[in-house]
Amino acid sequence: MTVTDRRRVLAGLSAALCATAAPQALLAQQPEQAPPQPRFGFEEVARRAREIAAVPYEAGPALPEALTRLDFDAWREIRFRPERALLAQSNSGFRMQMFHPGFLFTRPVTVNVIRDGVPMPVPYAANLFDYGRTKFDKPLPVNLGFAGFRLHYPLNDPRIFDELISFIGASYFRVLGRGQRYGLSARGLAIGAGMPGGEEFPIFREFWVETPTADAERVTVYALLDSPSVAGAYRFHIYPDGDSVVDVGAALFPRKPIEKLGLAPLTSMFFTGENDRRFHDDFRSELHDSDGLMIHSATGEWIWRPLRNARVPAASSFVERNVRGFGLMQRDRVFEHYQDLDLAYELRPSYWIEPQGDWGEGVVELIELPTTDETNDNIVALWAPKLALEPGREFRFGYKLTAMVDSSDLHPGGRAINTYQAKPKALGSGEPVTENARRFIVDFAGGDLGYYLKQPEKVEIVPSIAYGRINRAFLVPNPKTDGFRAFIDIVVEPGQLAEMRAFLKSGSKTLTETWSFPWRAPDAS
Repeated sequence: MTVTDRRRVLAGLSAALCATAAPQALLAQQPEQAPPQPRFGFEEVARRAREIAAVPYEAGPALPEALTRLDFDAWREIRFRPERALLAQSNSGFRMQMFHPGFLFTRPVTVNVIRDGVPMPVPYAANLFDYGRTKFDKPLPVNLGFAGFRLHYPLNDPRIFDELISFIGASYFRVLGRGQRYGLSARGLAIGAGMPGGEEFPIFREFWVETPTADAERVTVYALLDSPSVAGAYRFHIYPDGDSVVDVGAALFPRKPIEKLGLAPLTSMFFTGENDRRFHDDFRSELHDSDGLMIHSATGEWIWRPLRNARVPAASSFVERNVRGFGLMQRDRVFEHYQDLDLAYELRPSYWIEPQGDWGEGVVELIELPTTDETNDNIVALWAPKLALEPGREFRFGYKLTAMVDSSDLHPGGRAINTYQAKPKALGSGEPVTENARRFIVDFAGGDLGYYLKQPEKVEIVPSIAYGRINRAFLVPNPKTDGFRAFIDIVVEPGQLAEMRAFLKSGSKTLTETWSFPWRAPDAS
């Protein structure tokens, strides 16, 4: 009986008592009911974030030295026992396994499971894990906590619980769709990325996972974010599919002014590709988790920026207002370009970000760092809002992240599928090469380009350059790609960084996305 129903019954009893002079004892027989407890949800996490933002940041307890000394191989030996997976009692398609703390993951986190709206912490227990060949001299503390967790779902086979998403390390998470292999990562927040003073890495310090119903097609995770500069509440609705989707909502509560904030940050690796041949001592000609940044601007323009293994740290900014989308993409899906039987770079997902609500003015920023091998994440893409965050001002935002293999359906136009560079002269030509000149070769394919191969003279290239000059630009039909190959010859002053752009059109009709690429001329010797 609800409070409203009880009031109605009591009102009826009062009227009857007035008419019959019944004893007052009848009213006392109606039991009082406590108001229902509110269900745990995002606003409760936001309340906690608001409270901790009002007090100084505390780093939390340290791990035992036995765990901090673990190297990667010893930490990897510690595996969660699949038969102990959580969420199984709901008979849903989701299962949860925990990561053991240690190695790089030295900040224990608390993980809770929400049942019937009530959260309960998952206690650490040594019998949850198989320690393999990793041994410890004495038992580990019973209140150890976890490094993070992962959720499983039958993505590829109805009989097998494949890994769907993992949360481990700072505010990192990674999600997979059907037939995909882990590559790039997403993060909850970036602070000071690419700045000279170094980056601050907020952490998810506590998680709450809602127990899904038996027929659930999604699972929900809440997270409490914390760092010296900000506290925050996050909500993740996770939808497993061929292209899995994570719907993210967040509320931030700054402790102090934040000079540079990065929303929806993505982190990836680019070591070598067809546009960067500096590293040759490997049978694999391309090694990258992503090969380009794609942007859908508020004006409707689509922009493609191939990634580089930069010689020095570099940042590129694309000024926008209410950007429609951006992402780090892996376009090249040809195994022969990678030749890696184990790592399967051709199956690494692309992550596409679609903002929800008004993100206002800001920039899509691409940060490229030098790396000498494929083990380092050296690429970051994020949205940096123009509006600075100040203490006492709550900031809310949301976006959708899609993990995909085929991104060709995102826009109907032609795409830049290859980028090469060479000396600006034809093979065997006696034409002199201008100092600090370079030729860029771009293959455009898709959209209506195949149609125009029947009359290629109707297609023209529209090139532009900042801080340099274009010597010439021309097109050649490319029946191998059902598109066109563009040649752009540029000249740049020694040491100068030039920014190029190019797209194809027919009359007033734009046929392709805009290819964008920087190039720095060598310093004068």
